[in-house]
Amino acid sequence: MSAPGGTIGDFTRGGRTLTFRFFLICAVSLSLMFLDHRDEHLRSIRQAFSVVVYPIQLIVDLPFRGWSWAEQALVDRSLLLEENQQLKREHLSSNFRLQQLAALEAENRRLRAMLDSSARVADRVLVAEILAVDLDPYRQRFTINRGVNDGVYVGQALLDADGIVGQIMRVDLFTSEAVLISDADHALPVAVNRNGLRTIIVGTGDSVRLRLPYLTNSADIAVGDLVVSSGLGGVFPSGYPVGNVVQVERRPGQSFAEVLVEPAAKLDRAREVLLVWTADTGPGSASDPTNLAKAP
Repeated sequence: MSAPGGTIGDFTRGGRTLTFRFFLICAVSLSLMFLDHRDEHLRSIRQAFSVVVYPIQLIVDLPFRGWSWAEQALVDRSLLLEENQQLKREHLSSNFRLQQLAALEAENRRLRAMLDSSARVADRVLVAEILAVDLDPYRQRFTINRGVNDGVYVGQALLDADGIVGQIMRVDLFTSEAVLISDADHALPVAVNRNGLRTIIVGTGDSVRLRLPYLTNSADIAVGDLVVSSGLGGVFPSGYPVGNVVQVERRPGQSFAEVLVEPAAKLDRAREVLLVWTADTGPGSASDPTNLAKAP
């Protein structure tokens, strides 16, 4: 009987002890709070405890910080990838616009050069755009966007910023067909700018080569000489560049030398040409521009 009674008594005493301790701790806590609130006596102790507790706070907070960093990193990576794709698209678009601007700038330079060259031609001029090129390898011809409606006539001279390009072969209402000076069926009167030697230049079918087939071996011609239009026949303006001599081959036993000329005009690259009206040519003029200059 004593065992159960002893157990109840121990429990009662233990309960009283816990209650006393609880009230004692509460009293001490309230006292410390009161003293700290009024005079801040526990600041140094609190600071010391904060140093001890800080690593624990870091360890507890580390998983949350890690998760937040990983989530933010994934979001940033996704945003960076999207931004990178957007920048690539903008870069391609910008390059496309730059290519267009480069083409427009080149066209502007060509037009300015043509306008500068037209100042040397005292007569009326008109800029025309090349619409199509004949793909036949034996024909050096193209179509321009000017015709009878613009006053274009058969035999009219065509130039670019660097020299003579060709002349009109056929005229329609809004378009015209022109032949390049490099066409094998084309010829025009020229002169050597250095000494005034007159001759005829003919096409070879190659847009980068012309020939002077009627110069004798004793003719005063040399590599580098500038060949210009002589103005004979009244089709092309006098003194306009045709090309530069690049080869002179004097062949013993033959009457004529082999002389090759590189055209001054960009025959295979021009996009715009200049139509020229000279004072002594045109529809109904005394000279007949429908006849191309031919060798005798």
